[in-house]
Amino acid sequence: MRTRTQHADVATTELETALRGGPFHVALRAAITARGLPLQRVQHHLSRYGVRVGVTSLSYWQQGARRPQRPESLRAVRALEEILQLPDESLIRLLAEAEERSDPERPTGRSYRSLVEASGVLERLLAELESPLDGGLHTLGHHERVRIGARRELLGRESHHIVRAHKDGVDRYVAIHHGDPGCAPERTTVRALENCRTGRVRWHRDTGVLVAELLFDTRLRAGETFLFRYAFEDGTAGTSSEYVRGFGFAGGQYALQVHFTENALPVRCHRFTQHSAAAPRSGRQELPLSGHHRSVHLVEPRVRSGIVGIGWDWE
Repeated sequence: MRTRTQHADVATTELETALRGGPFHVALRAAITARGLPLQRVQHHLSRYGVRVGVTSLSYWQQGARRPQRPESLRAVRALEEILQLPDESLIRLLAEAEERSDPERPTGRSYRSLVEASGVLERLLAELESPLDGGLHTLGHHERVRIGARRELLGRESHHIVRAHKDGVDRYVAIHHGDPGCAPERTTVRALENCRTGRVRWHRDTGVLVAELLFDTRLRAGETFLFRYAFEDGTAGTSSEYVRGFGFAGGQYALQVHFTENALPVRCHRFTQHSAAAPRSGRQELPLSGHHRSVHLVEPRVRSGIVGIGWDWE
């Protein structure tokens, strides 16, 4: 018969093995077992981190019946690493590997691993600016124009934003830019174009994530609306093949236009949607390229949480 110490030693060994080789659900189950925590206690600890996950979801995750996919679920995985006293990124790494193995034909562009890494970086940058994810604003309309340059690179993008405050005292908006792989966010320029001015700017070199405060110079009351325009000038990465926009919350209208230079036109363009960064792409629809204006666009009358984007093929 094994003693309690022997049981603990076996659990620790199984955890170390699972963290090295995975898969994700085995490592999660081994970590929960090694710490001796029932799922209800794990859920309680998560709530103290401001993350809401049901016991049923935790059970599915450790059985391998489901994997965390939504942004809130990825926040939970990062919190679990702390709660279960695991090395940073250990569960996130295994989760990314599991998703990439399950979808080997995932389209080119940003990988799921890069999007997961960027989500963690974004949280840290927003925390530096003391900004919550929604910032006290609901989006009523967002019209975005992306420019692709002669080297097929993402030159920049301009946004016209219409928002409504849902609490008193809101005086800023934090804009997020995620450059293409290989970009240099420290060389990206933030331009406040109308009804705002640039505040603090933070970036992360490895992931290409940049966040910038746009200050309104007025404090909105709950229910008040505000219009402002801003832009990011990039042009620091290589060939661009898609532009995606993620939405953490359902909201108002979103319109995306991608404009190409005359000497660098793609052979075809399409729109797509994703339930989350980990989910397969769906809703593919070919988009006609306007010969005279050299642009394509999409319109979402009312966005849902998830991802929408436009992709294009060069040859």
